[in-house]
Amino acid sequence: MKKTAKFLGLVLVLAMVPLLLTGCGGGRERLMFGTGGTAGTYYSYGGVLAQYMKRYAGDKVTAVSTGASKVNLQSIQDGDFQLGFTQSDVMAYAWQGSRSFEKDGPTHDFRVLGGLYAETVQLITMNDKIDSVDDLMGKRVSIGEAGSGVYFNAVDVLGAAGITLDDIKPQYQSFEDSKESLKDGKIDAAFIVAGAPTTAITELATTNGVKIIPIDGELRDRIMADCPYYAPLHIPADTYPKQPDPIDTITVKATVVVSAYLDDDTVYDLTASIFDHKDEIAKENAKGLELSLENATENMAAPFHPGAARYYAEHGIEVDTDAADFDGSRTETENAGSVKYGVSAETKAAESAAAAETEAAAGSVTESE
Repeated sequence: MKKTAKFLGLVLVLAMVPLLLTGCGGGRERLMFGTGGTAGTYYSYGGVLAQYMKRYAGDKVTAVSTGASKVNLQSIQDGDFQLGFTQSDVMAYAWQGSRSFEKDGPTHDFRVLGGLYAETVQLITMNDKIDSVDDLMGKRVSIGEAGSGVYFNAVDVLGAAGITLDDIKPQYQSFEDSKESLKDGKIDAAFIVAGAPTTAITELATTNGVKIIPIDGELRDRIMADCPYYAPLHIPADTYPKQPDPIDTITVKATVVVSAYLDDDTVYDLTASIFDHKDEIAKENAKGLELSLENATENMAAPFHPGAARYYAEHGIEVDTDAADFDGSRTETENAGSVKYGVSAETKAAESAAAAETEAAAGSVTESE
């Protein structure tokens, strides 16, 4: 009898072990969230979002400083990150295998969670003789790290003004390095692409004074005609110290993307943790004021994750989850990669395992957002 009781007790303890392990620490997933450089908006905002994801989605989300858009997408492709920030234009390059992804090739291992806020193309200077993009001819201009999102934004703006990189003295610098170089007189102007107000520009405007050059009129029209992922943006007066007048420019969209292989329920909860709590988030970071379902779902150049699509559908908004709709032609590999709303991420992973794309080698790290 005693042996039987001991045996039954042992069985009961063993049966409880999975429950005890499940209860330890809580949360279903441990997720790495790629943000950006510490002087940019991605890093500070990403830290806030990670806290809301932990609190309301029940996942252990760790926001980490990275080289931003391109490196985040590549890290998701490599399986090192499960979600990350990216500029909407860089996301388009990744899906298409163009520009900064031309050498490495396209990546289709990510899906859109949602667009969050406008990433403003800001051209700044401390040179009194620079009042327009045309005045950059022959000047020392920081255009971001080579191959970064900022680099191609700068190329687009300069090209629309009829200026090539041979017409300027290009400097390939980070936000922080650009700020210091302007202060030291080592460069004449810098392109910075991030949510306004941007920390690096605010610090420079406070201590030294800075001028933001408008990107407007026919120049802006040419840029938007050639590159439809841009939109017009109005920087209100007093966004920065000593900025009494509003400034017109262009913008791309800061977007959160997730691994295509995350399960639907996890991504649904991550999406809800942001948009169900946008008012609370706005109290902690000004970028939260731009959170809206419309902004989250408009003008995306890659498919949405089914989990995010389910959340938007519950709020009356249909989004595209079919990878084939974002390609010029549909190959066997792309068929394997396509996701339709209602098909689980597990099914997609199984299909992709049978027809996986050849992964591109990891590219260079970029600092800019």
